[in-house]
Amino acid sequence: MNKMKKKKEGKIKVKGKMKAKGKIKAKGEKVSKKISKKISRKVGKKVSKKAKGKEHKIAKRARHHEKSKKAVKKRVIERAPTGIHNFDVLVEGGFKKYSTNIIVGGSGSGKTILATQFLIEGMKKGEKCLYVTFEEGKEPFYANMLKLGWDMEEYEKKGLFMFLEYSPAKVKTMLEEGGGTIENIITEKKIERMVIDSVTSFELLFKDELAKRESALLLFKTIKRWSCTSILTVEEEPSETKDSTSKPLEFESDSIILLYFVRAKNSRQRYLEILKMRGTNHSKSTYKFEIGKGGINMDRRSSSVVLDN
Repeated sequence: MNKMKKKKEGKIKVKGKMKAKGKIKAKGEKVSKKISKKISRKVGKKVSKKAKGKEHKIAKRARHHEKSKKAVKKRVIERAPTGIHNFDVLVEGGFKKYSTNIIVGGSGSGKTILATQFLIEGMKKGEKCLYVTFEEGKEPFYANMLKLGWDMEEYEKKGLFMFLEYSPAKVKTMLEEGGGTIENIITEKKIERMVIDSVTSFELLFKDELAKRESALLLFKTIKRWSCTSILTVEEEPSETKDSTSKPLEFESDSIILLYFVRAKNSRQRYLEILKMRGTNHSKSTYKFEIGKGGINMDRRSSSVVLDN
């Protein structure tokens, strides 16, 4: 009997211990679950914060990238191509849009042809162009351009070209009045490209350097107001440019192109040099060119000929 009691008591004790262990385990599991939940919540929050941080950084980078792309677009300078073979590549695609440019050269150097070729390229793109001359008449100009394959009369009929004979005195009056006929044409016809050929005779109206400087400033200020890409030709040997009468004009211009017509052995050769072009990484070399059907055709390689400047 005692043995039986002892066995029962032993079983009861074992069961009690088992139950106690079970309860402890259950409590432990509950506690561990709570702890693991808290840890997972904290880890989750940290992970989500990190994820949000990464997302924010990515979004910030994307915004910065878009801003930089827009900034690059803003910095891109619009160009007005000349259509002259191998020239535009030397000046980042052409003259800066709305710029005022000077072509300096002696008689027969190709100033008028270069300027007209610039207008032809614009008219091919549907741009309206104006040619202002102080010297050459309309009929001889049209006849000379036709020999090069340019039908100016046809462009005129299409409403893309306007030829205006103007006296230097009228230009002086125009500046004094603040616009005049030329401004009316540019505004009404929405002219995008203009050539004034040549301004040398205009400069002769002014006796002293101060008057020339003031007239040049006023002329360029007026042209800038018209918002068209312009070429002004100057009748002068490039070698005389440093001490030239057109110095005031050259100071105010956005670019200066020099055209040489020099004797080489038994014949004359034509060369082109870009003396300056604002905001442009242009070539500093001299290039030989020829004039024929289609206008100016320039060599791709620079010339080794030394020209006085």
